[in-house]
Amino acid sequence: MPDRPSKEKRKEMLDLWKSRQREEARKKLPLPNSQMKAMFDMLDTELPIHDCDRSLSITKRWLEANGLPVEQVLAWLHDNGGHCDCEALANSEERWKDAIHDVP
Repeated sequence: MPDRPSKEKRKEMLDLWKSRQREEARKKLPLPNSQMKAMFDMLDTELPIHDCDRSLSITKRWLEANGLPVEQVLAWLHDNGGHCDCEALANSEERWKDAIHDVP
């Protein structure tokens, strides 16, 4: 039976795996980080004013107003737990933050 890697080696392996996962997640981001941040900041501002109607209507209007790829972004939001504006802010923003975690 092979020897189990040391605790330090297991931590290195886990860190490498996490880094690769984040790299893959970053490749799937539909917008540059500055635009992703702007979208989530907008939701943070707009949701207290306009209640969530259980759709991505606020996000869609913002994307259209800014000439951004609506369908691509909405698909990414759905894939990352954002099925409505409040879920986009609660779930998808966390996935984005995790993906960019180790980016300088």
